Amino acid sequence: MKILPFAASVIALSACVFASSSVMAQGAQPAAAPIKNIVLVHGAWVDGAGWKPVYDILTKDGYHVTMVQEPLTSLDDDVAATKRVIDLQDGPIILVAHSYGGSVITEAGVDPKVAGLVYVAAHAPAVGEDESDLGKNMPSYTSKQPGAIMKTDDGYTYLNPADFPKDFAADLPLKQAQFEAQSQILTAAKVFSAPMTVAAWTTKPSWGIVAGDDKIINPDLERFYYQRAHSHTTVLAGASHSVYESRPKEVAAVIEDAAKHAQQ
Repeated sequence: MKILPFAASVIALSACVFASSSVMAQGAQPAAAPIKNIVLVHGAWVDGAGWKPVYDILTKDGYHVTMVQEPLTSLDDDVAATKRVIDLQDGPIILVAHSYGGSVITEAGVDPKVAGLVYVAAHAPAVGEDESDLGKNMPSYTSKQPGAIMKTDDGYTYLNPADFPKDFAADLPLKQAQFEAQSQILTAAKVFSAPMTVAAWTTKPSWGIVAGDDKIINPDLERFYYQRAHSHTTVLAGASHSVYESRPKEVAAVIEDAAKHAQQ
C-alpha cells in the first residue's frame, strides 16, 4: 500500500516531463520556408517592363517572379488581369504593386493564395475610399502643376511628356525617362476614382516603401497608408516615383523580407 503514492508521483512526474517535451518540440519547429512566388503589378501610365531590375535580383536569388500586364481600362479589368496571374501560381505568393497598382492589389490581395502585400510608392485605400479623393486631401506636386496630367477626348489620361522625366522619373537617366515618357500606356481616368470594395491589407501582413522625393503621390500620403495598415515601412530618401527602377536593390530587399516573414 505504501508503494501506491510513490507510483502515482512517478506517473505525475512523467506526465509533466512529456508535456514539457511537447512544448519544447513545438517551440523547436523550424520557421516556415520563404515564399518563392512573387507577382509584380505596375501602376498607371507604365507597364511591367519597369520591374526588370527588381525581377533580375529576385530571380537570381531563387524566386519565381511573374509580372502582370494590366490593360489600365478599369479597376475591375486590372484586378481581373491580376487574378489570372495569381491563379497560375503553384503556391502562396507575395503580391507587390507600384503606384495605382496598390489599389489593384488591395482588391486582388484577398485571394487565399496571397500571403503578404508589398506597396512600393503605392496607394492603399480602405473600403469605400478611392485614391483620387485621398489625393485631394494630400495633393502631390504633379496634381498641383497645371497641364501635367493630360486627358484624351474619350477619357484616358497620360503625363505631359515634357513633365514626365522630372515628375515621374527624376532619378533615372534622362534618356530612359524620355523614352518612358513616349511609351506611356494611356490610363482610363475612371480607375483613379473607383472605390475599394475590399481591402486586403486589413487581413494580410503588408510592407510599404515610401519614395522620399515622390512627385506623383505625396510621400505623406504613402506614410499615412502604411501607418494605417500597420505595414513594415521603409523610407528611401531622395527616391522618385520610379523608385522600383532607380533603387531596385532596396526594393528587392523589402520584397524578400516579406517572402521570408509573411507566413510567420
